[in-house]
Amino acid sequence: MSVTRTVATWTTAVLAAATLASCAESERDDEGGSGSGDDGTFVFGAAGAPEMFDPFYATDGETFRITRQMFEGLLGIEPGSAEVVPELATEWTPNEDGTEWTFTLRDDVTFHDGEPFNAEAVCYNFERMFDQNEAGQTAGEYWGYVMGAFSNDAENSLYQGCEATDEFEAVISISGPTSGFPTMLTLESLSMQSPKALEEGDANGIAAEGEGFSFPAYADAPVGTGPFTFGEYDEANGSITLARNDDYWGEAAQVSEVVFRVIPDESTRRQELEAGSINGYDLPNPVDWAGLEEDGNSVEVRDPFNILYLGLNPEANPQLKDLKVRQAIYHALNREQLVQTQLPEGAAVATQFMPDTVSGYNTELEPYAYDPDEAKRLLAEAGAEGMTLNFAYPTEVTRPYMPDPQKIYEALRTDLEAVGIKVKVSTASWNGGYLDNVSGEPGKYDAYILGWTGDYDSAYNFIGTFFGNLKDNDFGTDVMPWGKQLADDLKAADAIVDEDERGAAFEEINRQIMEEYLPGLPISHSPPALVVGPGVEGVIPSPLTAEEFDTVSVGGE
Repeated sequence: MSVTRTVATWTTAVLAAATLASCAESERDDEGGSGSGDDGTFVFGAAGAPEMFDPFYATDGETFRITRQMFEGLLGIEPGSAEVVPELATEWTPNEDGTEWTFTLRDDVTFHDGEPFNAEAVCYNFERMFDQNEAGQTAGEYWGYVMGAFSNDAENSLYQGCEATDEFEAVISISGPTSGFPTMLTLESLSMQSPKALEEGDANGIAAEGEGFSFPAYADAPVGTGPFTFGEYDEANGSITLARNDDYWGEAAQVSEVVFRVIPDESTRRQELEAGSINGYDLPNPVDWAGLEEDGNSVEVRDPFNILYLGLNPEANPQLKDLKVRQAIYHALNREQLVQTQLPEGAAVATQFMPDTVSGYNTELEPYAYDPDEAKRLLAEAGAEGMTLNFAYPTEVTRPYMPDPQKIYEALRTDLEAVGIKVKVSTASWNGGYLDNVSGEPGKYDAYILGWTGDYDSAYNFIGTFFGNLKDNDFGTDVMPWGKQLADDLKAADAIVDEDERGAAFEEINRQIMEEYLPGLPISHSPPALVVGPGVEGVIPSPLTAEEFDTVSVGGE
């Protein structure tokens, strides 16, 4: 969700490093066009239904899991890591001040509809994403977070233009250097799509509808460049079918079809795997890992790259503006017990809003102590004894940081009630109102459980996502006296070119967030897993939970 920017000095050394790094070729490039795969079908049990299929407007992992198989960006992520590698661009080179980036493109790529991929298509895509109506600016939140603004506020946008300087060379101009560019081009939302299909499907014809959106025809018939093409969505039966792209520029997918079956209940997903009606599913309950392995399945555990947090919304409940109230809530939570009873082995209590593998993590911060007496004392000092929280959790979903939302919610609710806080229970399905209710203006819940899996290795991608956009975040920081200062500090830190300096700046911001502001309450980091049945090979677990299924094969037991 967020990365913004200001101008800073761009050193020759950084330019040289960026240029050298960009010249590496991907394995997919080396093996382009080889192999024809087999005729098998890989059936995956999805935890939730997709929003739609245009990745630009998508915001949730269940949608991205599907679109990731069909779309590609200028840059990609090396499977199994967070390392940036070439994808549709083979090289990328900045100018001296880091405001223009020249991308050399692959010259052997076509979209699924047969249209050529070239520099004109790249610029069409960027201008399409930049030029959104009011509804599109709200729905296209990843662009807003990473680019800062759309065409109606161009002077505040990181993106400043795109020029096709040759058939396979595009130059993208930005307002100033930032740690997030060009890495942000690995985001699924910024994937390349067929200009012809976008135009014919009125792709930007999005409209507000109630508390959500009405999407144009294109959102149900997407066209990318990836190893799979869109087949059909049987919404009644919760089934999405993708077909192998036999004209793919890289190595052909190993199976002829990938089918996603929407199965919200985790225990039902396990039963379907045991029955052989699906070949795998994400986020198996940690208590089931050993049993799944004993039954001949493979549990693939990812490295933790996420955060579960308790969001607090002072716009919905003004009592939450008081730091003592927020501190009291934090002291009331027995997070160590929650980690031990609800999360898998390897999970840890969080001290801040990012994992310790990200530069900018502050090693000096200690976890808030579980101290119900201190919580009661702080509530009394704040005059908030017996306060009521409208506290929400999502249904019909399992997330990498949240294996069982209801059980996590119940544990937290019990802790809150133990210190005298009255809890009003609210709930909604993940894509059936919950996310909209959290992100609305203002959000409908006083408190809610949510989390984030990093898109790429960047401090700003975590804390900038949450607090970098003052007017558009789920924590209501625009009504807090320090909200603007925090957003400004994040942008300034993100623009520091020297990595050590930038890391130190983010460490100090993390200290301020936890000791002075406490806009929300980090809970834990968790190593999520996925499981595949006997005979399934080629799954490469991703710390970003961004698995690609073109390498998967399905054989016998």
